[in-house]
Amino acid sequence: MPDAAPLLTDLAYGPHARHRLDVYAPPGAHGAPVLVFFHGGGFIRGDKAIRANVGVWGAAQGFVTVLANYRLAPECRWPSGPEDVAAVWQTVRAQVCDWGGDPDRIVLVGESAGAAHVAAATLMTRFEPPGWHIAGAALLSGPYNAGLEALAPSALGIEQPDVRNSAYFGDDPGLWHQASIVDQVDAAPFPLLIAAAERDLRQMQVQAGELFARLVTRHGFAPELHWWAGHDHFTPGASLGSDDPTVGEPLAAFMRRVCLV
Repeated sequence: MPDAAPLLTDLAYGPHARHRLDVYAPPGAHGAPVLVFFHGGGFIRGDKAIRANVGVWGAAQGFVTVLANYRLAPECRWPSGPEDVAAVWQTVRAQVCDWGGDPDRIVLVGESAGAAHVAAATLMTRFEPPGWHIAGAALLSGPYNAGLEALAPSALGIEQPDVRNSAYFGDDPGLWHQASIVDQVDAAPFPLLIAAAERDLRQMQVQAGELFARLVTRHGFAPELHWWAGHDHFTPGASLGSDDPTVGEPLAAFMRRVCLV
């Protein structure tokens, strides 16, 4: 795949230093589908720069592709993540026509902590800004139950204290329920892809299954469910743009299906 320079770098979408995004666009794009990607990092680290490959890959697929940073814990705690996803969406929707994209064909994609932020923003209506509309969302190996990992550390193989979750969600069990996406879904069904990896962290596999089951049995969703063979927690996003089609082909197909391409 040829290299592609971003159309825009470090565009501000809010007042915080982390409120920055990069835009990759196909040459001559007009009315293209829009993929907005949120990186992982356990709520406490990460940067859009580590997923520049996603921007290059997305543009090569014909998508205007946006890579967004968000605020990190412990400086910023729940619900800063979904608040930032909503703010990114507002900026993208307002400006994407200038980048060659279609504001009515926006798909939000997150991996790991980024998947948690996208899930909260899209499945919990409290975070919806005025005019909210997305074509779909894709959640790659995310945590969706704020209390699960602290309550079952031995079974899940998680050392305690877990600085990642406690830094973002806090240590008060009374607050975990309000931050648990699986307990707080109130959005109407929309096109959704949920994925975990064959060699993923155990807690991510469990939570992908829990979220899928709850959405199907309680909320009327019909998500796509993927199990990335041969991948671990970190490789699905890194594989986009490589010779490995395991993740890229179904993700691109999902984009085209929900965006009616």
